[in-house]
Amino acid sequence: MRIVITGGAGFIGSNLVDTLLDEGHAVTVVDNLSTGKFDNLIGVKDAAKENRFSFLHTDIRDDALTAAFKGKEQDAVIHLAAQPDVRASVKDPVFDADVNVLGTINVLQMAVDNGVKRFVNTSSGGCVYGEPDSIPVAEDAPRRPDSPYGVSKLVAEDYIRYYERTYGISCCTLALANVYGPRQNPFGEAGVVAIFIGKILAGEECTIFGDGGQTRDFVYVDDVVDAYRSALSKGGGEFLNIGTGVETSVNELYNGIADIMDRDMAAVYAEAREGELDHIALDAVRAGEVLDWKPRTSLQDGLSRTVDWYRQNLRR
Repeated sequence: MRIVITGGAGFIGSNLVDTLLDEGHAVTVVDNLSTGKFDNLIGVKDAAKENRFSFLHTDIRDDALTAAFKGKEQDAVIHLAAQPDVRASVKDPVFDADVNVLGTINVLQMAVDNGVKRFVNTSSGGCVYGEPDSIPVAEDAPRRPDSPYGVSKLVAEDYIRYYERTYGISCCTLALANVYGPRQNPFGEAGVVAIFIGKILAGEECTIFGDGGQTRDFVYVDDVVDAYRSALSKGGGEFLNIGTGVETSVNELYNGIADIMDRDMAAVYAEAREGELDHIALDAVRAGEVLDWKPRTSLQDGLSRTVDWYRQNLRR
């Protein structure tokens, strides 16, 4: 297949790009490098020589995005590019909507205008639901986002279904739990696993916002990559949760990472952050039925692999 991946130089995107190139697909990455890094794309040199890889440095809202489609007969789009930070969305909801809603519409329109048949979208499996009535949360649960980020992802989903009905493009949305693993930015505001590991390797204190009792559903990036691979050919018309269904508190997460890294320093605590959920975990039974997907990596194994990667790569 010929596939456009927006946000392909980011954490999830770069892991996905490497896998798809290894499988023989042709990939065009679109990324403005605001958070992603070209250096994340470690497996692209051979594919570029074979004309199976190209990179377009542009924003998804820009008209220059057309260069990813014109004359290339793309088969599919995997849309990962986003403004992903809940706290940033609270501070600037206009910018958040500009990227996550108008940016998504621009990608959709160019896909339709250039005959793309398949569109795989990315949503937030926590923020679109808001604080749930029960856990794990299934896809038929009410969607009551508590942050502008969640609202923008929900609105983008409505546009995706409009394009599907109106133009016949087949769309599948993956609503992701908290993804972690190699290449996640340890210096940003999102990605608590990477942040904890980065702080510990630097000999710094780790800060937990709130009392640490808040829970999340942590799913390993390789398992998420498998879900995207499957969604290229399955799940048209679907909105599917991608998670483990297991709640892990931030306190439990920190203690697990500290044990793996032989860290004996306690975390420090700070005031909870606005817009953050108290508890979330996703019911991914539907993804098993539709995509033949399930998470295969335990949290202990995934954390150990992630720590090993950062130990080898973070100081470089």
